[in-house]
Amino acid sequence: MKDTIEIKIAQQANLEGIIKLQSDNQVSQGGTLSGELNKNQIQEMMHDMPQIVALMNDQVVGFLLTTSKAAHHKLTVPIVNAMFESYTGTADSYIYGPICVSKDQRGKGLAQLMFKELIHNEPNREGVLFIRSDNEPSLRAHEKMGMHKVSSFGFNNAKFDVFAY
Repeated sequence: MKDTIEIKIAQQANLEGIIKLQSDNQVSQGGTLSGELNKNQIQEMMHDMPQIVALMNDQVVGFLLTTSKAAHHKLTVPIVNAMFESYTGTADSYIYGPICVSKDQRGKGLAQLMFKELIHNEPNREGVLFIRSDNEPSLRAHEKMGMHKVSSFGFNNAKFDVFAY
């Protein structure tokens, strides 16, 4: 039987898989994620906006998290505050990210599929995100999705580019 990927809005049952994939892709583990959200923060985000997952055999192999500005103010994520100091976005814009795809599923278009699902669920709204300026694969992937650089900022001795769509 061929493994198939399912892209959908995350449910409570996907929470542990999101947390594990996020943990596996922290900088301390050789990954490129710039922050780590705890279980309560992700649950709050799930109540706020659609969180998108890519599943293979009911296992989370990718996620795309989003947060409204209102919910962000409750979460206290300093790097996102720095992003918004650099670029405020529109009144109803939201935070796109983090996005993560498991190592063995990269290069198969999952980021684009999750983004397409997000746009389907949140049409006509501006999304704002940041990417480490030295993360070439992520920069290329997001440009390919039609996002464009609007600003940049520094945080914890690293440079980040701000993108919007």
